[in-house]
Amino acid sequence: MNISVLGCGRWGSCIAWYLDKIGNSVYSWGLTDAPDFRQLKAEHKNEYLSYSPSMVVSDDLEASLAHGEIIVISISSQNLRSFLQRVNKFNLDGKTFVLCMKGIEQTTGKRLSEVFEEYIDTEKTPVAVWVGPGHPQDYVRGIPNCMVIDSKNESVKKRLVDSFNSELIRFYLGNDLIGTEVGAAAKNVVGLAAGMLDGLGYTSLKGALMARGTREISRLISAMGGNGMSAYGLCHLGDYEATLFSKWSHNRMYGEMYVKGEKFEKLAEGVYTTQALLKLGDEYSVDLPIARAVSEVLKGDKNVREILSGLFMRSIKSEFE
Repeated sequence: MNISVLGCGRWGSCIAWYLDKIGNSVYSWGLTDAPDFRQLKAEHKNEYLSYSPSMVVSDDLEASLAHGEIIVISISSQNLRSFLQRVNKFNLDGKTFVLCMKGIEQTTGKRLSEVFEEYIDTEKTPVAVWVGPGHPQDYVRGIPNCMVIDSKNESVKKRLVDSFNSELIRFYLGNDLIGTEVGAAAKNVVGLAAGMLDGLGYTSLKGALMARGTREISRLISAMGGNGMSAYGLCHLGDYEATLFSKWSHNRMYGEMYVKGEKFEKLAEGVYTTQALLKLGDEYSVDLPIARAVSEVLKGDKNVREILSGLFMRSIKSEFE
């Protein structure tokens, strides 16, 4: 198939590399002045991987949209709305979009597919989401993993799963778009908390964090009308190893460096998602103690050790409350 991947950062370049690897004709689009794009354009490689000679690296948005029958978007989730305002000026009828980002819009609390639907008619141009665990550093070494594709459109997600499956990535059909999106976004907030525990030397508490985090997000998903069990799948709990433990997890590393008083320069989506989750918690009357604790740490106006230790030393209650 002809596929265009819009966004050429860490994940965008990995997606483009993967889709080319399994036999598609791929355009990799990026912003003209972005350092990631400039390096790929000049060298056909970045710090994670090398593109094949057949891949096209372009800053021409119109040409990239025209090329792809499938359009993958992999940019910062908080920039999706403004980006769609550019994209929807072109004829997109018959194309399929895939959102490969994990976030919730901070200002509105909307899931990314909901933001997409505000600008593009999904009857003519359906949209799916692609989430799940893994890091480019592992994929390029041939280490396999499993991911999820979900959509309101059953035929679209089945087509994408069939087309994108390989020995390197086993794709599963999602069946709960709310849970898939919220779970995938929220695991980054739990990743921040995990990094903070690492930075304080409280790594032993990660087991409790995983148990508590999954339950907390399950309650939110259920309140929003999704299936609470989705939090126990690949979109959330299944992504904990890559997010809460890996040295390559941006969110875990951000949390660790933050509590150590150091600065992490790369994108950590969980910073924005934390506030979006608290907004949803208020809207749906769901208590989110982990998200609230992370927010308090990031505000920097309370003792970090007190906040995080207090998270696990609350009033006595049963394990599954």
